[in-house]
Amino acid sequence: MRRSHSGGYNYEPVPTTSSQNVFEDENEKMTEELSTKIHALKSLSIDIGTEVKYQDKVLRGMDDDFERTSGSLSASVGRVLRLAKAGHNYYILYLFLFSIAVFFVLWIVLKFK
Repeated sequence: MRRSHSGGYNYEPVPTTSSQNVFEDENEKMTEELSTKIHALKSLSIDIGTEVKYQDKVLRGMDDDFERTSGSLSASVGRVLRLAKAGHNYYILYLFLFSIAVFFVLWIVLKFK
């Protein structure tokens, strides 16, 4: 069955009106605003990435410093323990008295500063 085109049904494109132009202009304006916001977000994410890399580098440096300090402290504690086991217990007493004297001098200096 074929339809005839004479039944009063003719396709005609919808004519463009000024309201469509307004919508298109509004869409383009919103697209430009979105593009500006995307550019700002991209810039911000690049800055965040740079800061994260810098902070990672700083933290790795701190980790290395802590490892070196820990090794030095462990070696010092080991030497003190060897002195204590050697039977020279007076060294520990002298070390303790020296520590108290240093803290006392620091306390006086800070108090009268």
